[in-house]
Amino acid sequence: MDGLAFVGLHDAEAWAGGAAASRPVSAAPAPAAPRTGGTVRFEGVSKTYRSAGGEVRALEDISLAIPAGAIVGIIGRSGAGKSSLLRTVNRLEEPTSGRVLIDGEPIAGLGTEGLVALRRRIGMIFQHFNLLSAKTVRQNVALPLRVAGVDRAETARRVEEALRLVGLEGKADSYPSRLSGGQKQRVGIARALVSDPEILLCDEATSALDPETTLSILGLLRDINRRLGLTIILITHEMSVIREICSEVVVLEAGRVAETGPVWRVFGAPEHPATRALLAPLTHALPEDLAGRVSPHPVPGARALLRIAFAGREAPDLSALAAAAGGSVRLLQAEIERIQGHAVGRMLVAAEWPEAEAQLRAIGLNVEGIGYVAADD
Repeated sequence: MDGLAFVGLHDAEAWAGGAAASRPVSAAPAPAAPRTGGTVRFEGVSKTYRSAGGEVRALEDISLAIPAGAIVGIIGRSGAGKSSLLRTVNRLEEPTSGRVLIDGEPIAGLGTEGLVALRRRIGMIFQHFNLLSAKTVRQNVALPLRVAGVDRAETARRVEEALRLVGLEGKADSYPSRLSGGQKQRVGIARALVSDPEILLCDEATSALDPETTLSILGLLRDINRRLGLTIILITHEMSVIREICSEVVVLEAGRVAETGPVWRVFGAPEHPATRALLAPLTHALPEDLAGRVSPHPVPGARALLRIAFAGREAPDLSALAAAAGGSVRLLQAEIERIQGHAVGRMLVAAEWPEAEAQLRAIGLNVEGIGYVAADD
């Protein structure tokens, strides 16, 4: 079920047992041609865990389609079902009902050989790296190929290419204890890539890292996606991770899809309370000096205090806002960033007319009334 802090080594071994593939990892810097494989589809997927204490419904009727080559983030609070959903892709978890399809083929009926072949196409990186401490970086990366019986020369070539791809050429003979957290995760990524998978699953891959290292690892994953054309599915509880790397986001809440869409739209106009709660740490609160002077009711000479959220090609024009509001609009606070070519952000304004909120809503803006402040604020 979701919320597990550690994915055990047996999961890494289960994945590694079928991880060999016939195509070598390519470290060419040019963007890869679009892959024909790597699509993932969930059709009515539900998952119930049963124990002596009763039943826990981890997933409820999940239906999603992930195209080949996409970077999709699955986010939710603890217990939302993120890990349960991710682990159905490589059958580390079996759905109670519904089905998962890879490139249009259902995976539930695969026998031993079919499951081995499936896992050759799917790489996985873990939150706590899952490296074998008694083996070198080279030996850890080679593990999937060794288990699959790939010959020594081919294994050596693939390991060298994978380490070069993740920037660890000089660490092949080091042991995990001599590596930083970011380097350990790069080893985990190299191990996942050494078999040239079509799909890469990332299970909270950056949550054990500091912010600077997190950005480095996310940049590496983005570069790998660009170079190799992999489909990347990552789960996280941090919206900042989604913003940095993903093109699409799926928000889970209590085992259900609460919201899904392009990252720029979900960040700019979140529709579900769960999404807004996850975005709260990235949103500036009302300034403390202003919060103490806000009145819930209009008073003579007061201005309406409004928060305007936006997501589009450009930020709203202040002169146009003033014209729509029927009077002057004073900008008090703003946060704007560009995501996927769109301006996404929020503005806090004081509008001259108390009726401004309704007037701005009428022209299609996402406006929240905060209260009223004296005209000189």
